[in-house]
Amino acid sequence: MEGVLFDLDGIITDTAKFHFKAWKQLAQDELNITLPASFESQLKGISRMESMKLILKFANLEDNFSEKEVFQLANKKNELYLREINKLTQADILPGIENLLDALAANRILLSIASASKNAPLILEKLGLLNRFDAIANPENVANGKPAPDIFIEAAHQIGLSPEKCVGIEDAPAGVIAIKKAKAVAVGVGDDAELNEADVVVNKTSNLSYLLLVDTYDKKYLNEPKNDEIK
Repeated sequence: MEGVLFDLDGIITDTAKFHFKAWKQLAQDELNITLPASFESQLKGISRMESMKLILKFANLEDNFSEKEVFQLANKKNELYLREINKLTQADILPGIENLLDALAANRILLSIASASKNAPLILEKLGLLNRFDAIANPENVANGKPAPDIFIEAAHQIGLSPEKCVGIEDAPAGVIAIKKAKAVAVGVGDDAELNEADVVVNKTSNLSYLLLVDTYDKKYLNEPKNDEIK
């Protein structure tokens, strides 16, 4: 293992609540619909434009807006979201992540962000973590969002590595599938039934460790059994 590719939302910090709050407000203000709480999971880990199109489909309004208008709506959502993430501080880093970053740096492991969020640099800056990462993959530079592997391939290339030399960490099924398609080793954080494509699953970020990542990577290449769940 020479590199680790991090998703952002749900792994380094939890901004999903801010995303859905912004989407709900946009849907109410611009589309006059109320998004149910159950819809939040459908928006997890996918791009802003893909999320906007899902919401329009849910509202049976997908044929009512041009591509330009969809883009404008998505940008309005981002303005609402930015108001929330500007309030982030170091206290919003998820448990165990700073210790993990310390251990990876001590072992000279390269670190890259593989997030669908165009706001990743701002979020990391607010958390005080911007300088802890060697690269941030720009989602605008990839053709396809998760579950396509593009963002993880780009994140690996940004640190000069092939994905096969990396471990990816994700909390969304689409992200885990993207890691596997990129040929990296996949570590899931969350429910092991939902993340069953991962090589290993932990139920919370505080259970992530350097040794876990190394062991999972080594087992993958030694063809040992996968999908051990570590609680």
